Amino acid sequence: MVLPARALDRRILSLAVPALGALVAEPLFVIIDSAMVGHLGATSLAGLSLASTVLTTVVGLFVFLAYATTATTSRLFGAGDRGGGLRAGVDGLWLATLLGAAAALLLWSTAPWVTGALGADGEVARASVAYLRASAPGLPGMLLVFAATGTLRGLLDTRTPFVVATAGAVLNVGLNATFLYVVGMGVAGSGLGTAITQTLMAVALVLPVVLTARTQGVSLAPRCTGLGASLGAGAPLLVRTLTLRVAVLATVWAATALGEVPLAAHQVVTSLWTFTAFCLDALAIAAQALIGTALGQADAAAGGGRVEDGAEPLPAGSGQPAPVPSREPSLPIDAVLRRSLAWGVGTGAVTGVLLAALSPWLPRVFTSDPQVVAAVAPVLLVTASALPVAGAVFLFDGVLMGAGDGVYLAKAGVVTLVPYLPLALAVHSRWPAGGAAGLVWLWAAFAWVFMGARLVTTGLRARSDAWRH
Repeated sequence: MVLPARALDRRILSLAVPALGALVAEPLFVIIDSAMVGHLGATSLAGLSLASTVLTTVVGLFVFLAYATTATTSRLFGAGDRGGGLRAGVDGLWLATLLGAAAALLLWSTAPWVTGALGADGEVARASVAYLRASAPGLPGMLLVFAATGTLRGLLDTRTPFVVATAGAVLNVGLNATFLYVVGMGVAGSGLGTAITQTLMAVALVLPVVLTARTQGVSLAPRCTGLGASLGAGAPLLVRTLTLRVAVLATVWAATALGEVPLAAHQVVTSLWTFTAFCLDALAIAAQALIGTALGQADAAAGGGRVEDGAEPLPAGSGQPAPVPSREPSLPIDAVLRRSLAWGVGTGAVTGVLLAALSPWLPRVFTSDPQVVAAVAPVLLVTASALPVAGAVFLFDGVLMGAGDGVYLAKAGVVTLVPYLPLALAVHSRWPAGGAAGLVWLWAAFAWVFMGARLVTTGLRARSDAWRH
């Protein structure tokens, strides 16, 4: 049975709304950190700006653990191979554990060098290093959250990550308040609270994946071939993520050159941009899971493996039971793309209007410094104007990831840096303006030039048929 249009809208929202709760957890942690640390002073907030950028860069490099696992699991699930999808998820968990341990050790040992490379010194540098080293032990948990969430999304379960993320956000507030204000650890207390929260979230998300895998008879032991397959599937997305992080690092590098106040204002704007971007990305997550499932259904139908509801699976030639296709109604690929795009652009427009309307007051949530408040407000108007573009960009990203089109995304990511990096370099040189005005120019380049280049590259690909195979 083909899913009707209204039912498709409901299906998109039933996945997107819970996914929103899970997606906003990470930027919500940054917002909580920024709001709490910001009241310690501009120096602490500037140190957090550098440290959180580095931390999110390190963590963001491994976001392929979520995206690649979602694509693989949803496609196998759509084709009826639930056990195979869970096996891919278990492989992703092992890979996340190994990569997280290595990343934690590397971040802790290189924190002073990385902070210095970004141009910080004195008290700002010390605050940045303190936050990074306190956060480092939480990296394995952060990566496990990615892998477990990707598996659950592939099985069309976005509610479990939502519940865990909500509980994690509440816990993070309590821990940060305790370490910052009661224990008196300063900015390091914020990093430690986030690390503990992420570790507990990982335990809560890994457990249902492990229990489901056991009920399906899937081995929990690590496999070299499985780890290699997971890494191979994620490698193109790693390249794509690297290009995104290069753009983010270039932006904070340029903001650092503008001075302490613009850098502190940049942290506030980054926190709000990331939060709204992840809100829009919830629709992309829904599209990714549904596109993967739809392509899996098409694979099963093309291979003659699709069975109707209630039918018994036929034995395959190997003597093993053939996969039992998902009982999800047939998902028309074009319809999923069109409806998801409409939701993405529309939500971006509404979010942009709200952000613009609240721009005079939102900065005061993060800081009481009047100079920082004055620098943030005009930049928020620039970012608000580009949110409909961001909604389309994230949606196209989700569709292409759900189709496993990582190689194209990697190439497109490199292309999008070409028009943006020269502009970031110009702002770093204080052209056409320095100080708070330079920050406005910087965000105009990021929100419109960089995001516009992403819209063109992903939009043209989504209009073609190449990603459907």
